[in-house]
Amino acid sequence: RFFRRYTHLSGMTGTAKEARGEFRAVYGLSVVRVPTHRVLRREKLPDRVFETVAEKWQAVVDRMLALHKKGCPVLVGTRSVAASEHLSVLLKQAGLRHQVLNAKFDQHEAEIIARAGESGRITIATNMAGRGTDIRLGRKTRQLGLHVILTERHEAGRIDRQLAGRCGRQGDPGCYETFVSMEDPL
Repeated sequence: RFFRRYTHLSGMTGTAKEARGEFRAVYGLSVVRVPTHRVLRREKLPDRVFETVAEKWQAVVDRMLALHKKGCPVLVGTRSVAASEHLSVLLKQAGLRHQVLNAKFDQHEAEIIARAGESGRITIATNMAGRGTDIRLGRKTRQLGLHVILTERHEAGRIDRQLAGRCGRQGDPGCYETFVSMEDPL
């Protein structure tokens, strides 16, 4: 009701296309696709499916070890604060330095994001913490690109696409992949 009180209404998001029916029904708005300013260099890697949650988390840690050795910045998305904290424990056990961005410590989040594109950086983020954020690549990482790992599927595919959309922005290279297990809720 609030938005309907305005005579002019518009918005911008990278994931509006699948919600175009809702935008039409609720707000009377159409959705127009605007091409990207620069060529999209985002690569989707094949999904990795594991039988158990423990196997999935071990595979995530192993993947992060390999990416870290290359100096690639990594953003890992989790569905919950508990999952982000669990992964943090696993990474500490593996000897990997990382930052956790889960909306519990707001004052530090801007600094974490500002450095997330640096060589070898590992950032764990819940879906709310990572949404709408540009991660700028450092000079050393501009050729490598940001690597995004999704650790579970969300109820809405739009949330998954928002997380994947953190990489490959503004013409930068980037890739993303999803790790799921048969024991995951979805």
